[in-house]
Amino acid sequence: MSEQAISSSLSIGRTELEDFLYEEAALLDKWQLVQWLTLFVEGAKYWVPPAGSADDVDPATTLFYIADDYFRLTERVKRLGKKTAHVEFPKSKLRHLVTNVRILGGNDDLFEATSNFVTYRSKSGATETYLGHHLYDLCVLDGEIKILKKTSIIDTDNINEQGKVSIII
Repeated sequence: MSEQAISSSLSIGRTELEDFLYEEAALLDKWQLVQWLTLFVEGAKYWVPPAGSADDVDPATTLFYIADDYFRLTERVKRLGKKTAHVEFPKSKLRHLVTNVRILGGNDDLFEATSNFVTYRSKSGATETYLGHHLYDLCVLDGEIKILKKTSIIDTDNINEQGKVSIII
């Protein structure tokens, strides 16, 4: 099915989706995590499987870097906003780049989308690079796009140089 045919069956198009994903990246770059959290519906999930994972990996059978339900995601946002989050105090400098945005399919106001990403994290004189792709389950509520589930697939063999994921990819 062509992207035009997919978009015509949805209440939003790729341009609106791109704007939404660019806004998400900007909120993360500015460490506006409370505002970023409002992009999710209550009950949403945020997953970051191990580097090099397949798209269909499941946290029930694999150890994930992050496998947050909405409550845990809310707690992560609170924790990263505190000075006691030593790994991110002072905060890292971040740049989230988003590209190759595509609507994969859906009907009415529920749809799936993907985008590629490169996230740069600079702190203490070192810059780390995370690259990969996001998989989104999205909905439209009251005319606004909301995230039901976001999976950030890191497309490298490992993150040994980085050692940890202390930011929102």
